[in-house]
Amino acid sequence: MRILGIDPGLRKTGFGVIDVHGSQLTYIASGTIVVPTEQRLAARLQVILDHIREIAALHQPTHSAVENVFVNMNPHSTLLLGQARGAALCALADSGLEVYEYTALQIKKTIVGRGHADKAQVQHMVQHLLRLNGTPAPDAADALACAICHAHHYPLQQQLQTQQHVSPHLTRTRGGRFIGK
Repeated sequence: MRILGIDPGLRKTGFGVIDVHGSQLTYIASGTIVVPTEQRLAARLQVILDHIREIAALHQPTHSAVENVFVNMNPHSTLLLGQARGAALCALADSGLEVYEYTALQIKKTIVGRGHADKAQVQHMVQHLLRLNGTPAPDAADALACAICHAHHYPLQQQLQTQQHVSPHLTRTRGGRFIGK
């Protein structure tokens, strides 16, 4: 499985590509798409769209994972972030990829072990988990963390889907347990 992780942003969009073989994670590529702030919104979104399409074409991922938007104190900023995320989602869909979404809390909890970890902790754990020689840039580290999160969650998601297809009379509770109908 090759995963393209995306950390969307209107000024900087991080990307990270990893390979997964069983429990072995291998770093392939990462970086930051720097979006020119002097351009109009539509042109900025086009930059994100074009670069993610190019990255997907170059690295040929089989899966994609995107950090989900959180609502912050400034509704205007949230809306702009949502538009950047939309451009990323369109690029991934246009590349034929199914998109899996994870909240920042899920990603941090998976990578660091606690949901309120800071950027430096995420960078350090990404460096450790992928055995990198140096610390990745913050946006690239967040994208790699998103890809790693998917690598850990996807097998469980598949098992749960298989169980539900095998036992359609079971219903999953909020706590993740199955109960009979």
